[in-house]
This record gives sequence, C-alpha cells and structure tokens, in this order.
Amino acid sequence: MYLIDALDIIKEYEGHRALNGVSVQIPENCIYGILGPNGAGKTTFLKNFARQFAGRRLRLIINDITVPDSGSVLFDNHLLNAEDVKHIGYLPEERGLYKKMKVGEHIVYLAQLKGVSRNEAKRRMKKWITRFEIDRWEKYRIEELSKGMQQKIQFITTVIHEPRLLIFDEPFSGFDPINTELLKREILELKKGGATIIFSTHNMSSVEELCDEITLINRSQVVLQGEVLKIREQYKKDLFRIKISSGKFPSSDNHYIVISEKEAFNGTEILLKKTDDIPINDLIVQLAERFSLTAFEEILPSMNEIFIETVEREKTL
Repeated sequence: MYLIDALDIIKEYEGHRALNGVSVQIPENCIYGILGPNGAGKTTFLKNFARQFAGRRLRLIINDITVPDSGSVLFDNHLLNAEDVKHIGYLPEERGLYKKMKVGEHIVYLAQLKGVSRNEAKRRMKKWITRFEIDRWEKYRIEELSKGMQQKIQFITTVIHEPRLLIFDEPFSGFDPINTELLKREILELKKGGATIIFSTHNMSSVEELCDEITLINRSQVVLQGEVLKIREQYKKDLFRIKISSGKFPSSDNHYIVISEKEAFNGTEILLKKTDDIPINDLIVQLAERFSLTAFEEILPSMNEIFIETVEREKTL
C-alpha cells in the first residue's frame, strides 16, 4: 500500500521548471530517499509537499504540492488536505526555533500546536529529552544551547506528535559523527514504530544504511528509482574480493583478470573482475580447487558511486 502517490508533478516558479513530470510512490512504513545534486529539484519536491504542514513560511516555494501546476498527489488514497497536518512532521534544512523560549516550554508549545494535549505533550517532552540526554537543559533558553543541541530540539519538535509521515531535509546536517549515529538509530526506531519517512541527504552512506527505496532527481526529472539493493545489483561491475592463504595467484585466466593484489593478514587479498558468464558458484569452486581460498565476496557499487555515475551520464544526454 502506498502512503504517498505523486503522479506526474510539474511545478514552475520564477520562470524555472523545478519539477518536470516527477512521479513518486512511497510505500507505507518505508524509509524513502529523495536524492540529487544541488539544484536538481529534490528540495523543491520536499518543500512543495511539506509546506502546508510545516506551520511556518518557507523561503523557496510558496505554493504547496496539493495544487501543483500539473499532476496530483494522494496521501493515504485521498487528496492532501489541511486535516492531514496531524499526521505529518517536517524537518526543514533551514532550522528555525524560538530562541528566547526555554527548551521544555518550546517543545510542549509546538506539540500543542500539532494537537497534543498539554499533559501528554509534557510527558512526551520528558521522554525525548531524557532519550537525547539533554534533560538537564530543560529550563535553559534555546539561544543558550550549542548548535548540536538545538538540532536535537528541532528533531524532537518534528516527531513529538507521533505522525504517520515524517519528512526530513538533510537531517544529519550540523551533527557530529556520534550524534549522527544517534539520529540514525532514532529514525530506524520511528520506522519500527510504524512511521513512513522521506528524507533528502547528500550522505550516501546513510542512504545505504537506512533507505529501503530511493528516487534520484536530476535536472528536475526522475533519472533513477527503485529499491536500494536492487539498484546496487543493477549497477554491479562483476568485481570480487578474494583472499588466499598461500600460493601465487595468476594475473588472469579465461574467467577473470586481476585488478589489484596486496598482502593482508594471514594471506593475500585480491581484487578481480569476472570477464565471462561463468556462474559465480562455479568460479568459487574452481578457485577453491586451485588455491587456499579463505574468503570470496562480491563487491556491489556504493550509492555514492551510482549517484556520480548517473549524474555524470545525464550530463552527456
């Protein structure tokens, strides 16, 4: 079942076509990545979609995607409407908090705006600031916090009303590696709790760790779409990393060529490329018969490599 079904969206502003026939179907209880180089249209997609529900003015896009220039968007099989606000949380790339408010008051205030009762908002606030280990800062003003702690507060205010759909634009921006890992764990927990999550990021390793599916937008159009693992399989280059404990490994034979070779702990590590259509299992058997084979691993391209290859190819079209 699709929670979001966006069909053939076209959006123009100031003479620029920011989205040109973009279609995206996002399954329920999925982590979905919207990717693309700067200026490709991915943030336009998120901001168009989220504006009505963000509760604040956005700087780039004025109209929301519920009234696109062309196309349609369904949320849970109906056209988006104002009643859906309680089911959606949005974390914009441009963070915004009320600097003079105290941490606890700020979180509770925004939770109430999203339909949570005051007592329940206080309970959830206590839970989240304890989980993020910022409970001792509850009575401090936002402006007294570090940027990293403010980022945590922004995240909490986005999820505190327990929405079905969460939209994160560059959620890891401004976080150090430790807090980035903390945020990744929380995103996975939110999915485990039933949420559907859309996020845009330039951090391709996070895409591999978190995303079930992605859409890559370039020059305002969809250029790649699907499940992350299937995409990596689609782009594989028949590269394998093997390890032998002893013996001399030939630089090539009828089935492969050696790309690199280096000494490793308890043996030699070799990167090879398969050059014919021999089944992988048969290749393993042949190598095991000839060498003291201790490891055999197929190397799939990273999402970063796929991202670069796809965008560079589009430049030539």
